[in-house]
Amino acid sequence: MNNEEKSLTPHVQLVEITEEQCDQRLDNFLISRLKGVPKSRIYRIVRKGEVRVNKGRVDVKYRLAAGDIVRIPPVRVAERSEESYVPQGLQAALQQGILFEDDGFLIVNKPAGYAVHGGSGVSSGIIEGLRLLRPEAHFLELVHRLDKDTSGCLIIAKKRSALKLLHALFRDNHIHKTYLALLAGQWARKKLIVTAPLLKNVSKGGERMVVISQAGKEAETLFRRVKLFSDSTLVEASPKTGRTHQIRVHAASLGHPIVGDERYGRDDINHGFKKRGYKRMFLHAEKLKFQHPVTGVALTILAPLPKPLGDLLKHEEQV
Repeated sequence: MNNEEKSLTPHVQLVEITEEQCDQRLDNFLISRLKGVPKSRIYRIVRKGEVRVNKGRVDVKYRLAAGDIVRIPPVRVAERSEESYVPQGLQAALQQGILFEDDGFLIVNKPAGYAVHGGSGVSSGIIEGLRLLRPEAHFLELVHRLDKDTSGCLIIAKKRSALKLLHALFRDNHIHKTYLALLAGQWARKKLIVTAPLLKNVSKGGERMVVISQAGKEAETLFRRVKLFSDSTLVEASPKTGRTHQIRVHAASLGHPIVGDERYGRDDINHGFKKRGYKRMFLHAEKLKFQHPVTGVALTILAPLPKPLGDLLKHEEQV
C-alpha cells in the first residue's frame, strides 16, 4: 500500500497528566502522543467527543492540568517511513543544523521553505520532522515561530518546564533577536526605530494580511544599516515585540520591502531580483542573545547566513 501499513493504537488509553505535561493544549498533547495521526483526524475525534478529559468533553484548546485523566480512543494510523514523511532535504538540514542543545531545549538553524509546523495544507514541518527523527523524545514543542520562508535560529523546548521558562523570557523581552534582511532600494537612514502598530488577518483580495493600523497591537522594530548597495540595502532588524510578519510589514512601510517578499513586496522588484538569482525572501534570523533560564549563563547563538544568500551578496555592487 505505497509503503504504508495500517495499524491500530492500543484499545482505549487512560493517561494521567503529570506536572511535566501540564499547561499544554490538548491538541498539542495528542499530536505528540499519536505520532503519525493527521491533525485533521485528531481534531475530529476531539470534536466528536471520542477524546475525554475527566470523563467530559473539552475543546482542543483546553489546557491540561496535573492530575487530569485523558481518555484516548483507538485510532487507525497510517505508518509511513521517515523518508516519505520528512523530505530528505529537511532531514539533512535538521540533523546538521543544531546550533545549541542541552537537557532543556535546542536551537536549530531552520532552513527556508519549510513551515515550523504542519497544517493549512502542509503535511509536516520543522517540529514534526524533529519528532520523527527523535522518536525517543517524549516532549518537543516550539517555543516561538518563524515564517515559512524565513531561515535561522529557532528554539524548541525538550521539557515542559523549559518551555514555560523560555516563554517567560520572550514575554518579558529578555530574548534579543537580530535578523538580517536585504531591502529593495537604497535606504538613506543609518538607523531607525519603527513603532507602527500592526493589525493582523485583514483580508485583501482573499489573502490574509497584516496591516499598519491604530486599531492594531503595538509593535517596535529597530533597523540598522549594515551595507549599502547600488539598488539594495543590507540591514539588521531587531524586533522588540513579536507580532506576525512584523519585520516584513515595517520594512515595507519604509518604502523598502524585503527582497523576495511576495506578500508585502512589489512584483516588479521581486521579478528583477529573481532573475539575478534571489529565489527566496531575504530574511534570516541570525542571532539570539539571552541568559540561560536555568544556569543564568549568557548565551549568544549565531546562525550563519545560508551560502546561496551570502554568495549573492558578494556580487552586489557596494556603494
